[in-house]
Amino acid sequence: MTDASLLDPAERMSRAELEALQLERLRATLRHAYDDVELYREKFDAAGVHPDDCRSLADLARFPFTTKDDLRATYPFGMFGVPMKRVRRLHASSGSTGRPTVVGYTQGDLDTWAGLVARCIRAAGGRPGDKVHVAYGYGLFTGGLGAHYGAERAGCTVIPASGGMTARQVRIIQDFRPDIIMVTPTYMLTLLDEFERQGIDPRSTSLRIGIFGAEPWTDPMRREIEERFDLHAVDIYGLSEVMGPGVAQECVETKDGLHLWEDHIYPEVVDPLGEEPVREAGERGELVLTTLTKEALPVIRYRTRDLTRLLPGTARPAFRRIEKITGRSDDMIILRGVNVFPSQIEEVVLTLPALAPHFQLQLTRQGRMDHLCVLVEARPTATRAERDAARAALVREIKEGIGVTVEARVVDPETVERSVGKFRRIRDLRVEESATAG
Repeated sequence: MTDASLLDPAERMSRAELEALQLERLRATLRHAYDDVELYREKFDAAGVHPDDCRSLADLARFPFTTKDDLRATYPFGMFGVPMKRVRRLHASSGSTGRPTVVGYTQGDLDTWAGLVARCIRAAGGRPGDKVHVAYGYGLFTGGLGAHYGAERAGCTVIPASGGMTARQVRIIQDFRPDIIMVTPTYMLTLLDEFERQGIDPRSTSLRIGIFGAEPWTDPMRREIEERFDLHAVDIYGLSEVMGPGVAQECVETKDGLHLWEDHIYPEVVDPLGEEPVREAGERGELVLTTLTKEALPVIRYRTRDLTRLLPGTARPAFRRIEKITGRSDDMIILRGVNVFPSQIEEVVLTLPALAPHFQLQLTRQGRMDHLCVLVEARPTATRAERDAARAALVREIKEGIGVTVEARVVDPETVERSVGKFRRIRDLRVEESATAG
């Protein structure tokens, strides 16, 4: 059971109280977006809706969506809803697939963000006085600074390690003895390998809690990390366009999905290939988020591309949960008519003892057909016979479980690209080949 004394006032609200607050904040946000952001005024007018048309939470479905393309089209500051003199910080995406998306924060936004990340840390089991090792990257990426200020707000001592320099990270963990680590799950696996390379038992560290986010990961990976590090591994969710880390958090006492902080962000789930809400409560679809308190960059019905479903609250009853996100609609591979997600491959890899959880999917074209190769590392202790058997089993189980034929290559340990931030799980060599040919 959750200790009620650890909850902030919003976490103690009833569902009815929360929905009344949501409607009040939603109406104010729609008005702010319409009055102060030209793009939203144009989009609302084109759709024939006005902020005054929102009389219930259900009315939000009448308003147009926001996409990443909207932020790119208004680069850099065209969607800001306050004068630049009120903006206290800027963050941006990497822009690896086009123009970056730029987000801004007023002082009020930064205070809200820190408060929500602090709420996440408490839900994960963190307490004032804990030491938090932040291994998310600092800079324009929201992860490092979002976790940093949230941990300070929670009364914790922050170790701002950032990403990279893996051997040094292991030494800092050994010397500074943090209680909590905040990092991507794939980089946690990289740290795990480094502990073992240095001859240090990962289970001997001071770490009690790992708060992992910024990329999809599966329950089998959770079990791998928890067993090999002897800690609680919980999920945190966020995205720069809406705020950064801290939109939702898995509670350590249940580990049954992430409670969305609905007093600040309103969720919907829609058909990923269309615009209509899913037909039934609890049906899987694309997560759509609307900010309720953002000042610098109000966001209305943002299509996240993350695939999940909405479920009733448990550890925080007033707040609905999203199921653990293990895929994105834009990470989906369509291979000879079959939809394939990296998380499906990961689940198979982690069932085979001879294989390590380090893998990459390489897409090529053979003749006129797309071809998928699963490049996966062997465990250091695996024999040649065990590697060959695992490769055959991987191909067979992917065929039987997912319905596609793939190639599998089992390679030596520490030869697959390592993560120091968000990991590139899919490498589309078709694109690289086309660029080279051009």
